[in-house]
Amino acid sequence: MRTLQLGVSDLIVPRIALGCMRLSQDRAEALRTIRTALDAGITFFDHADIYQRGRAEETFAAIWEEAPHLRQSIYLESKCGIRVAGDTDPRAPFRYDFSYEHIISAVEGSLRRLKTDYLDVLLLHRPDALMEPEEVARAFDELHATGKVRWFGVSNHTPGQIQLLQRWVNQPLIANQLQLSLEHTNLIDEGIWMNRSDLPEPSRGEGTLDFCRLHNITIQAWSPLAGGRLGGRRPEHADPRLERTSAVVAEMAAEKGISPEAILVAWILRHPARILPIIGTMNPERIANACRADEIELTREEWYRLYEAGRGVRVP
Repeated sequence: MRTLQLGVSDLIVPRIALGCMRLSQDRAEALRTIRTALDAGITFFDHADIYQRGRAEETFAAIWEEAPHLRQSIYLESKCGIRVAGDTDPRAPFRYDFSYEHIISAVEGSLRRLKTDYLDVLLLHRPDALMEPEEVARAFDELHATGKVRWFGVSNHTPGQIQLLQRWVNQPLIANQLQLSLEHTNLIDEGIWMNRSDLPEPSRGEGTLDFCRLHNITIQAWSPLAGGRLGGRRPEHADPRLERTSAVVAEMAAEKGISPEAILVAWILRHPARILPIIGTMNPERIANACRADEIELTREEWYRLYEAGRGVRVP
């Protein structure tokens, strides 16, 4: 599989990653999923401390028992900052926490569950309204100095939030993980529908796509397969837009002799921002299918045909 550089880091990773939120708690099944990804060329795995309350990280670590030396060729990313209701106090609500104490504790927990000495990348999961950037900087400095985290980034952050953090944080923020698919095109819409009042649906891209490109921050696209809704899985409720988009995706896949999953991922890879899709399926067949996106490159016309299908209207 072809590779890309994560931001300004020295990490050269496959241009498709696997998100481990839904990794099976059955050890044998989880190992089959991981091996399928490795066989397809994926060596970059995305985690978060809240995925299955940490059990996804624990299950993933079973791979070291079969291949102890594999850690040297695998890139591990995890996220922290989300705390569930009842954590530490029965009255505590679902919330975000970028305090020094929580960041340090969360990373220590991820390292313990993943059975590794370091994370290649740590992302702050969702913006904390009570963030004090000095505390984040203090935590990052300690984690970097002790070798527990090599590089840092964010997830679901706006340009202003990134700039605020970067003013205090000494390490470059190399990634911003954001939702992007043919079903969810907000990041791209605002550039195309700029200064128009007839945008079919609201777009709150906040200039994030261009900002990340200007500052060498790699966008990692989460849910690029739209939860399977554009690849053949029927939604619970009829949705003309999804049905229309799915039909165009299926037709193009048939023309190229590949799967709908590959078309969906190829659509993201075709963008010049060098966006890194993080596929979330745990189905070995769908993982292998999605990775075939690396074999093709959509034409400009094919890209816009898919975009038009996803939006439901032609570009202005």
